[in-house]
Amino acid sequence: MSAALIQIPRPVRFALFYGAFYLGFGAYLPYMPVWYEGRGLSPEMIGAAAAASMAGRVIAAPLGAMLADRAPKKRWAVLTYSLVSFFAFAAFIPATNPWAILVLAGLAGGAFTGIMPIIDAFAIQESSRRRFAFGPPRAFGSATFILGNVGAGWLIGWLGGEAALAWTLIGAALAVLTALMLPEGRNRPEPVAPEITAPKTGMVAAMLSNGLPLAFAASALIQGAHGFYYGFSAVAWRAEGVPAGAVGLLWATGVGAEIVFFAVSARLLQSVSPAKVLALGGAVSVVRWLALAASPPLWLLFPLQLLHAFSFSATYLGFLRYAAENSPQRFASMAQAINSAFSGGLILALAAYASGFAYSAYGAGGFAVMAIPSGLGLLFAFWLVQTARTQP
Repeated sequence: MSAALIQIPRPVRFALFYGAFYLGFGAYLPYMPVWYEGRGLSPEMIGAAAAASMAGRVIAAPLGAMLADRAPKKRWAVLTYSLVSFFAFAAFIPATNPWAILVLAGLAGGAFTGIMPIIDAFAIQESSRRRFAFGPPRAFGSATFILGNVGAGWLIGWLGGEAALAWTLIGAALAVLTALMLPEGRNRPEPVAPEITAPKTGMVAAMLSNGLPLAFAASALIQGAHGFYYGFSAVAWRAEGVPAGAVGLLWATGVGAEIVFFAVSARLLQSVSPAKVLALGGAVSVVRWLALAASPPLWLLFPLQLLHAFSFSATYLGFLRYAAENSPQRFASMAQAINSAFSGGLILALAAYASGFAYSAYGAGGFAVMAIPSGLGLLFAFWLVQTARTQP
């Protein structure tokens, strides 16, 4: 490592990577469906491509975690996934066959979204070892995500849907460069603790106790109901005459509400049980999707985007707190992995796939279909509230 790089503080190096990654991710998440549409994919195939990118995370995330834990240096895992993402996005440039695009969507989406749990775990570990705050570097990523939303939206309005891929590819390239600047993150050999050799039935029993199955179901269904939003909001709003730049601002509004929610939630929700926070997320989620299905005017879309603070953030925080309080410490990461696999992978992928048919049949009215999983998640959250009350 060069002497100049060593002089850069660790928080800054993580902030640079987060900034680069989320700059590209801010274009990728809302606007790749616009690129798919521009390449002639039907709504059903757009939904399938969005589903493939989310399903890829189910495989990529655990593989990335294994690589990060077993490689001599954690930076290698981040760099490997960043390189795969860059080359997969580059392969989109000449792609015109829908089935080839579908395969690339799974590969690129899996690698790109698979970076998130790796870098988060790496940054949290380093912040603990080196005693710096994790929040500011991660917040810088949220800020560049908004920049990606707005900037890519403006560029698409000027140059068309191909700009979505160009912006994402530039972000992926910057992620590769900044991954090289990350600390090495050497994995230190540790003595095997007795609990590591505990039988698998102990883990299974833990995941099936203390209401965790209800929490898994509520979180997965409410988070998965974002499938239409992630896959078709940009396409649907543009079809209704919303300029691409305004679409970027709408997404930025949702992310901004998310940042504010996390900043104030510790004070506002300290006395609210995690189960009730999950239920709050589910209730607001149902309202959000039904309201968006009514094709409200642009001025009303902005306040409705503030509901993202609850449909996403409250659901995320509610599960995080519930799992931390109701799963053994030695299985805490397993609880989060199971939740990620279902909420950010399998269920979200199924919802995104179904969204293709919903958009084809109802246009923006397809948002209403997402009220079904949200409503089911809300029922599981209510069940969890009742279960939590009876726990000793």
